[in-house]
Amino acid sequence: MNGHPSHAHEHGHDHAHAPRGARTLLIAFVLTALMLAAEAVGGWWSGSLALLADAGHMLVDALALLLAFLGAHFARRPADARRSFGYARLEVLAGFVNALTQLVLVAWIAYEAAVRLRQPQPILSGVMLSIALLGLGVNALVLRSLHGHDADDVNAAGASLHVLGDLLGSVAAIVAALLVRYAGWLWADPLLSLLVSLLILRSAWSLLRRSAHILLEGVPEGVEPQALAAALHAADPDVADIHHLHVWQIASGSRVATLHARVCEGADTHAALLAIKRVLRDRYGIAHATVQIEAQACPDSEHACRGHDLR
Repeated sequence: MNGHPSHAHEHGHDHAHAPRGARTLLIAFVLTALMLAAEAVGGWWSGSLALLADAGHMLVDALALLLAFLGAHFARRPADARRSFGYARLEVLAGFVNALTQLVLVAWIAYEAAVRLRQPQPILSGVMLSIALLGLGVNALVLRSLHGHDADDVNAAGASLHVLGDLLGSVAAIVAALLVRYAGWLWADPLLSLLVSLLILRSAWSLLRRSAHILLEGVPEGVEPQALAAALHAADPDVADIHHLHVWQIASGSRVATLHARVCEGADTHAALLAIKRVLRDRYGIAHATVQIEAQACPDSEHACRGHDLR
């Protein structure tokens, strides 16, 4: 094998990355659906925008949790001839949709809050407070069950984001109910709803950027292509050059890389390949990599091998 170009592909990698917690997501969906019904009735009965907004939020969240569950479920399906990486990226699509629905919801809450601030309406604070306390308990239980997901799992992150928004909505409803009940401040209800929507907006935008970055096959967070190329170049004395390097992420915790490695004349290409794979796996968490070993000039076009491919 020495001295001859070779193309190596790491075998045995499970493309069908299986997100954990599908059952937890299903339970969270059921609890959220039940609670949104209670908040919708309570909000209509009490006249509270905070409860109605949180009920609308939980309606979207129930659908988002269901979507997250389906994403986790279908991500377990194995790769096939048409989808060689399997269905793992469904979780990223779920996170992307979750973020978009949050942005739409924030716009609706802001509009309703502006209307209520101009025209305050009477509120049954006792009913509002009871429903909000119940909602806080349910949301805290659901959020705890989702806690501890993989930091890269945008599917679970999307679900947690929605539930966190629900919990903040319940807290706002409790505070608003207390202010209305004991201070008579009707404007507290729409104002706190507006403040919560701003907090949700920040998190939703962050999730939208993360999921869109993965969908666009951007470089995973914490990976610098130039530094990676340098580390691979130093992995073995026979590695003369690293080029045509691409790193991206299929789904949560599933990083992929392709690259060309030119080795010196008479080099042990297999040893160089093992060294490159070891650095990718141990230092950068890239378990799936396709490495093209070259003993001579790159056979691809000059354009394809230029440094600006490191993106």
